Amino acid sequence: MDPVVVLVLCLSCCLLLSLWKQSSRKGKLPPGPTPLPFIGNILQLDKDINKSLSNLSKAYGPVFTLYFGMKPTVVLHGYDAVKETLIDLGEEFSARGRFPIAEKVSGGHGIIFTSGNRWKEMRRFALTTLRNLGMGKSDLESRVQEEACYLVEELRKTNALPCDPTFVLGCASCNVICSIIFQNRFDYTDQTLIGFLEKLNENFRILSSPWIQAYNSFPALLHYLPGSHNTIFKNFAFIKSYILEKIKEHQESFDVNNPRDFIDYFLIKMEQEKHNQPLEFTFENLKTIATDLFGAGTETTSTTLRYGLLLLLKHPEVTVKVQEEIDRVIGRHQSPRMQDRSRMPYTNAVLHEIQRYIDLVPNSLPHAVTCDVKFRNYVIPKGTTILISLSSVLSDEKEFPRPEIFDPAHFLDDSGNFKKSDYFMAFSAGKRICVGEGLARMELFLFLTTILQKFTLKPLVDPKDIDTTPLTSGFGHVPPTYQLCFIPV
Repeated sequence: MDPVVVLVLCLSCCLLLSLWKQSSRKGKLPPGPTPLPFIGNILQLDKDINKSLSNLSKAYGPVFTLYFGMKPTVVLHGYDAVKETLIDLGEEFSARGRFPIAEKVSGGHGIIFTSGNRWKEMRRFALTTLRNLGMGKSDLESRVQEEACYLVEELRKTNALPCDPTFVLGCASCNVICSIIFQNRFDYTDQTLIGFLEKLNENFRILSSPWIQAYNSFPALLHYLPGSHNTIFKNFAFIKSYILEKIKEHQESFDVNNPRDFIDYFLIKMEQEKHNQPLEFTFENLKTIATDLFGAGTETTSTTLRYGLLLLLKHPEVTVKVQEEIDRVIGRHQSPRMQDRSRMPYTNAVLHEIQRYIDLVPNSLPHAVTCDVKFRNYVIPKGTTILISLSSVLSDEKEFPRPEIFDPAHFLDDSGNFKKSDYFMAFSAGKRICVGEGLARMELFLFLTTILQKFTLKPLVDPKDIDTTPLTSGFGHVPPTYQLCFIPV
């Protein structure tokens, strides 16, 4: 038979199989736009996926189905649908959904991209260990305060000249994570630290690119092609290699009765669990969970701070009010402390509004259902990926009037007191809420208040000309590059 005919027949069979698989499952899943064979709905999505999801929700409601390639994904849009799944049905929606590039990096290990018993064991251990190392306590707070002092000294070295704050803010947040994982920090000129930050920044930028969205839809097809996904693999290999060296050093020096850091606690747990099956406390899980903490704890915090400074440059009237509150509550000479936050409602509101407005990870990380779930009038089969639009919650007009405007009043009541909101899901919610939320909140408050206590922020252009539109809007919102002057006060 002619090879061309065979090829056509094979493609036709695949096409029919694709159509059959999609139509057989659609009866159980929520409605959505009609997918094309093989490519699904990818052509119906704009480069700004959040805008596309918002438009689709108007047509299909708050719960709808999209196909990325041949795999269905149920999208949740709006506070009610998100709360119902993440909180009310938290256990059923607690698995990790498909994220092929991250799955390739993690190899099914660690905490962020695992599910089931392994995820529960790693998450429980991480939370307990972070508390043992001082998360939420004064000893970790003192480490962050110390790093804030190093940050201030580094900013003084700019001599009030224009500078891009990306690198120095990354150094500060990375050093906090380093002190937790292997009990040491780096000088801001250290080449290892510089290498870490370059690779983490590059990865976050690439993960937010259209190429990675395409890779995650067609991993089997694109994996062996040249592309930026290979850069991500190379960068994570570098970080894991360094962490493995640190693990080996710890093995030679750790004292089971005196754990110094996260690696020591994990090595002790490995010894305690070595006869238990299945064996979860392994070197591979340690290496990957430490990498998870690096990636999640460094880039997200430093990017939020960087975006926050840009917003404060854009809105100098907000900056002035924060600095007035700092002068009134803390003063100029005492280091900011976490206990000050409760007496600083405006600053607290500004921090929340920064996170709400920048919407750092618009669609969270994908979830999946742990079993067949009857949800509203639909049945979602076990393992189905769930895409959660945190953007739709953080920009809900009922809770946040004029959500497109940066306004700290979104988190203040009529008397000027800080106002909590159930819609504030910058760290996600439910079973998969960010493990390091407490640490991130501490760093954001202490770093930002220390900077504003010691410096006046001077933009290089008129504030009205500052553009706060993100450079890319995929996995994350990457802020535009900019420069400013830190003028000592």
